[in-house]
Amino acid sequence: MPNNSSFTEFLLLAFTDKRELQLFTFGLFLGIYLAALLGNSLIITAIACDHHLHTPMYFFLLNLSVLDLGSISTTLPKAMANCLWDTRAISYEGCAAQVFLLFFLLGTECALLTVMAYDRYVAICHPLHYGTLLGSRACVHMAAAAWGSGFLNAVLHTSNTVSLPLCQGNALDQFFCEIPQILKLSCLQSDYLREVGFLTLNCFLAFGCFVFIVLSYVQILRAVLRIPSQQGRHKAFSTCLPHLAVVSLFISTGSFAHLKPPSVSSPSLDLVVSVLYSVVPPSVNPLIYSMKSKEIKDALCLIF
Repeated sequence: MPNNSSFTEFLLLAFTDKRELQLFTFGLFLGIYLAALLGNSLIITAIACDHHLHTPMYFFLLNLSVLDLGSISTTLPKAMANCLWDTRAISYEGCAAQVFLLFFLLGTECALLTVMAYDRYVAICHPLHYGTLLGSRACVHMAAAAWGSGFLNAVLHTSNTVSLPLCQGNALDQFFCEIPQILKLSCLQSDYLREVGFLTLNCFLAFGCFVFIVLSYVQILRAVLRIPSQQGRHKAFSTCLPHLAVVSLFISTGSFAHLKPPSVSSPSLDLVVSVLYSVVPPSVNPLIYSMKSKEIKDALCLIF
């Protein structure tokens, strides 16, 4: 970036010019961040310390909590600091780091959610083959594939984005460094279209993951409907439907943020969409995926 631009920093979106509202925004973000930090940390601690939770399902949940901690820590602390100190600046290096970490962590999370849907599908629809299909080695390989694909994806997008020549100013209409906002500052149409092509491919892959997840849950729900116990069906539905809702929110809003045409773009819309895919899932995932689990609660009681 420094070789292609005279700028040494970006200016992030200012939520408001009023000091009282800046402090309110800081407090709101701080509360969300602390809740996400506490929830995900408790899950990681419970799974790591209780050997009864060393199963494929909880192994994937531990990975999910690590990803959620990383993704929300990439965006909110800088936004909170800007609100507290009444500034908008972020360095080029800090912006590039945000782009890389977000694509790495969110891309890995998309792949991991797909693996988790497969895990639940095998556990409910093919329980006799569960130990064979999801042994410890297979779980490690699938988790490593998710992390590896996220890393390669992040390297591709970050290297392409930081090489863009910028000539449209340095103000971003977002509270963190988001690739569509950086593309608006690009000088060359060819470079802009190349990155848009990469983003489009990414969204198609995410949509493929989403289709796989939906099909897995459809098979799970069909199996659940054959459960004679009303309580068993209610428990399965209360677990599967929230999972599917959060996955749908995460993938749909993330894809919309990176594919929406400039004609429908506005600072308020961009802000809402970015919060829905980068802040909400890490905050609610601990409640939806784990904190209702009796095993997690029992493990936390033993630890604390």
